[in-house]
Amino acid sequence: MKRSPSKVLLALGVIAVPVMANQAQAAVTEECRTVRFAEVGWTDITATTALTRAVLEGLGYETTSDTISVPIAYAGMKNDDFDVFLGNWMPSMASISDPYIDKGQVDRPRANLQGAKYTLAVPQYVLDAGVTSVADLADNLEKFDGRIYGIEAGNDGNMIIADMIDDDAFGMGEFEMIDSSEAGMLAEVKSKIAAKEWVVFLGWEPHPMNTRFEMGYLEGADDYFGPNLGGATVYTNTRAGYSEACTNVGALLSNLEFTLEMENQLMGDIMDGGEDPDDAAASWLKQNPQVLEAWLKGVETVEGQPGLAAVKTSLGI
Repeated sequence: MKRSPSKVLLALGVIAVPVMANQAQAAVTEECRTVRFAEVGWTDITATTALTRAVLEGLGYETTSDTISVPIAYAGMKNDDFDVFLGNWMPSMASISDPYIDKGQVDRPRANLQGAKYTLAVPQYVLDAGVTSVADLADNLEKFDGRIYGIEAGNDGNMIIADMIDDDAFGMGEFEMIDSSEAGMLAEVKSKIAAKEWVVFLGWEPHPMNTRFEMGYLEGADDYFGPNLGGATVYTNTRAGYSEACTNVGALLSNLEFTLEMENQLMGDIMDGGEDPDDAAASWLKQNPQVLEAWLKGVETVEGQPGLAAVKTSLGI
């Protein structure tokens, strides 16, 4: 029986290579090959975004990152301007994020950090003077110059502080909230502490402020920041349907988990050590390659090759 040319080629293995190559090249569609991140000017999210981008670029993806406000991050995911946001602090961000989640405009695939905290903080010498609760603030209005220092305008923490002031919670109605930025707020706190002046500010962990300053968190704001000193879980968010459309990145995001120790170290390298976030992330991954095993389980390169080996090679591990 005469064989057809295609059967002869198949028998010789000639046709198998181009078929496999086409399958690999189709592993990631063109629209999924660039991953667009939203950042919000917080060093913890800068650090985790840099880690994630380093891994994705090792897999052959292009990545972009834009620093914008929290409301714009969510509007951007809704409008397909951004794919991923790693900084959904809950429950404090619920008023901003939940409407998008509930309407199916933004997805919340998983928690990426457990054990965080987020509430009002003061220097240790203020705690030692007896100010241990938000209920103690109003009696010391003049010592605090009537100011509470927040971060960037539109941030959920600022909104919570504004609500406390508007509600005259704990007699705080005469306080003024000062919008600034993470860096601006920390500079003000540093100056106040150096002069042993009283200051109340928005604090959180993970963050190097917890080791840079002798400080503590105020009790009593559970109804606003949540229990356990604003105990928080940080979630990964994506534009609606992203993990289903871009399944390989979706697999990475479903594996991605950070720790307080990891973030505190990276943030310290960036803020105190002056390292570029991308350099700090690459250096940390080189020193801690074991995290890649879990993060890259079931994840491939854009060409369909094993992801772990490719990322290690890209990092020089």
